[in-house]
Amino acid sequence: MITYIGLGSNLYQPAQQLKMALEGIARIPQSELLKVSSFYQSKALTLADSKAQNDYINAVVMLQTDLTAIQLLSELQAIEDQQGRIRTEKWSARTLDLDILLFGEQIIATNSLQVPHTQLAFRNFVIHPLFEIAGDINIPGQGALATLAGQTDWSGLNKLQRDCSHA
Repeated sequence: MITYIGLGSNLYQPAQQLKMALEGIARIPQSELLKVSSFYQSKALTLADSKAQNDYINAVVMLQTDLTAIQLLSELQAIEDQQGRIRTEKWSARTLDLDILLFGEQIIATNSLQVPHTQLAFRNFVIHPLFEIAGDINIPGQGALATLAGQTDWSGLNKLQRDCSHA
């Protein structure tokens, strides 16, 4: 199954956190890391009463996997945990956030997993890196990624130089 995973970090050397996450993703059993987008810097999303946060570094990867979506989620959460992820309030600062954005053409709605990711269409830091590596795909229930990318602005989003983006 071809799946797309969003990566994000805004604590403890975020670019390094993403590079370490890429190494972990490459070691997921029954899976092969196929593509990695550039790294992008984005403004942190925060709740109204939250304190200001550091900018995020984001990327998207394409992974071929024989795991189920729930098995993959478990592997990704283990990588987050290994890198010191602490789950507190929604949209809090984090060492690492790994989200299954798409899992083939499947629509998944469980208590632990929503695919396509519920906020995918509203996040330029997901849309633009996803378009970079998979511009011709369709988002189940939402249509062509190319259309979505054309409608998504770049506000607060900066593509980083290649030398600091890939592991």
